[in-house]
Amino acid sequence: MDRKYGTMDLPKRTEQMKGLELLYQPEVVRLYLSLLTCSHNHNTLEAAAGALQNLAAGHWAWSSYIRATVRKEKGLPILVELLCSDVDKVVRAVAIALRNLAMDRRNKDLIGSYALRDLVGNLPCGQQHPAKNLEGDTVVSILNTIHEIITDSPENARALIQGHAVQKLVSINKSSQSPRETKAASHVLQTIWAYKDLRHMLNKAGWNKSHFKVFLCFPIMQIDKHQRFAYFPTQALGERKHFIRAGRPAVGLMDNKPPPLDSWV
Repeated sequence: MDRKYGTMDLPKRTEQMKGLELLYQPEVVRLYLSLLTCSHNHNTLEAAAGALQNLAAGHWAWSSYIRATVRKEKGLPILVELLCSDVDKVVRAVAIALRNLAMDRRNKDLIGSYALRDLVGNLPCGQQHPAKNLEGDTVVSILNTIHEIITDSPENARALIQGHAVQKLVSINKSSQSPRETKAASHVLQTIWAYKDLRHMLNKAGWNKSHFKVFLCFPIMQIDKHQRFAYFPTQALGERKHFIRAGRPAVGLMDNKPPPLDSWV
């Protein structure tokens, strides 16, 4: 594996995959990307993006292959375009998929270059939500995706600042009525402030340390990517949000460990 760019060659297989193994092969990426490109059904778009977010989740071997395959199949622009959707559940599923895909270093660089503007554009400004009026879960998902993109990437954090995102983040941190939104926004702000080389840029724009402090009394918790939750299409659950912690035995994998499922934080 290329540590700098997060790319890898797919393993050579001597026998044909069958049964449940077919669900997590890199070849299925083309099918999901085709649905995301051609379908106009919101439930289909949500489910296809949700499938990719599950496949790209965690640190098991096949998720790494999936993340690289999505990039090679030019799937990142398809997902980024769907961030402009007016449908809440589609934006949420796509945002989480991008977050998982950004665990690949090369993907992180590309998503940081081309998706940050649309992610920030979907954020509310304090109590004033944008025209889409996205639900709180979706706003939190977008904030967590932004956090993944700027983690270990001062270049992406710089682009975030240049995209005038700090004003929205500070407003959410100070004014949002949702503790989860406030928590997620403060997590992003603290990550930005941790890049000392960017503080001059922040100070020049009128921001100082006080704008990056936590306004609620709660500990900032690191997201444990090994503890993830299963994605279920909204429609299949009667439009209720219901997430089940993975506890079932997994299908046989090359390392004989349960594949981690997706996170909906």
